Amino acid sequence: MKPEPFLSVVIPAYNEEDRLLPTLEKSIAYLAGQEYLSEILVVSDGSRDATARVIDKFSPPSNVILRSSEYHPNRGKGYAVRYGMLRCGGQIRMFMDADYAVPMESVELAWPLFRQGCQVVIASRGLKGARITARQNFWRQLSAKIYTVIQNIYLGISYPDTQCGFKLYRKEAARWLFSNQRLDSVIFDAELLWLARKAGMRVGQFPVQWTHVENSRIQYDNISKSIFIFKELFRIKGLHDL
Repeated sequence: MKPEPFLSVVIPAYNEEDRLLPTLEKSIAYLAGQEYLSEILVVSDGSRDATARVIDKFSPPSNVILRSSEYHPNRGKGYAVRYGMLRCGGQIRMFMDADYAVPMESVELAWPLFRQGCQVVIASRGLKGARITARQNFWRQLSAKIYTVIQNIYLGISYPDTQCGFKLYRKEAARWLFSNQRLDSVIFDAELLWLARKAGMRVGQFPVQWTHVENSRIQYDNISKSIFIFKELFRIKGLHDL
């Protein structure tokens, strides 16, 4: 029987061949220095480039398992994260964005929260102590704040930041949450936090160091895309009979 990793890292990626290489280099370098067994699963979400084959450039150390999975067509970030979370094997399962906006060593801030009994731990740019070394433009920051206020009121949650792409789950929590997730879009983060609240799960937050990376593969920079985001948000309750 293969040993179970302590930490599984899912990286959803759509046409991320260029940015994925340094992300994997830094992540593997950190994980190689840990005493536990870990795995990295790159999920290529219908990419048209060589995203899924970037892992072929690496010969990871014995305590890091590196693999990739790919499907077509593109289905959305929420689908990609769910796909990976239900196919990895770690006791702790996390996902991080391919642009390395949050450094891998930030996982160390999650361990005390898990020891305190949390089942879900999320990085936040909205907590005291967070450091943002490069910011998004003014209009994107403003729209994110407006969305967060509406989201929290509608879902009855109170998180200052639900969209930071760095979240961790205990195995049992991950299995239940991602098996019940219904949205394939980027709003899946809010859906999962709402589901966690409805299920009585304890959620911890920690302030994070975050760097905005230009040329995001996810763009919501016009009215039609903004309308789509709110339509997705207001679908959440109707998709679940809890």
